[in-house]
Amino acid sequence: MAFKVDLNCDMGESFGAYRMGNDAEILEFVSSANIACGFHAGDPSTMRKTVRMALEKGVGIGAHPGTPDLVGFGRRAMALSADEAYDLVVYQIGALDAFVRAEGGEMQHVKPHGALYNMAAKDAALSEAIAEAVYKVNPELVLFGLSGSELVRAGEKTGLRTASEVFSDRTYQPDGSLTDRRQSNALITDPGEAIAQVIRMVKEGKVRAADSTDVDLRADTICIHGDGVTALDFARRISEELPAEGIEVEAIGAFR
Repeated sequence: MAFKVDLNCDMGESFGAYRMGNDAEILEFVSSANIACGFHAGDPSTMRKTVRMALEKGVGIGAHPGTPDLVGFGRRAMALSADEAYDLVVYQIGALDAFVRAEGGEMQHVKPHGALYNMAAKDAALSEAIAEAVYKVNPELVLFGLSGSELVRAGEKTGLRTASEVFSDRTYQPDGSLTDRRQSNALITDPGEAIAQVIRMVKEGKVRAADSTDVDLRADTICIHGDGVTALDFARRISEELPAEGIEVEAIGAFR
């Protein structure tokens, strides 16, 4: 196959008695899992169970650190200093890494969640703090960041291997940023449209922005979401259609 891409999904976001997502089923179709570390979602038992399931399926495991905002699911912007960002990322990576090691595995990557991810996409100082945190914990970890973002640049500058991430079900702005979730056109709900967007991003390195202009980007890893009503069907469909288009799906840690 001429093209290769990682397919990732956010997981382990249940908390206590509250259940979210279709983790066990989605793991059949993705190559990497971003596991919540207890700040925006998740709890110790959920972390352990999700890690174990991912290892059983041979799926690459990543920490998904977020802001300390359970009520807002980590999607509300917070005024974080660089030191605060560094500390919360180190803390959360360490927590998940302990579960991964206890189950006999190795962590593959780190992908910030929600508001932390979006703020880091544009804030160089915040991105550098996150990249330093990842590097100090384990310089072999891959840092996921929005394609073309400050986070990807900070990771490269720090000496980390990075993965430029694109989104199957989100629309883009002309500057390459994701459309704010509060906007009515933020999400792509048609599976065919979402898959067509992914194929173009991988093969052509372009995405059609909300104003109908083309934006250049790099697609190393594709994010799909596992908590929607049709999430499982979409995961199955995209895992079948990408190989049919000559695009191999493989965990980012196996890329050469």
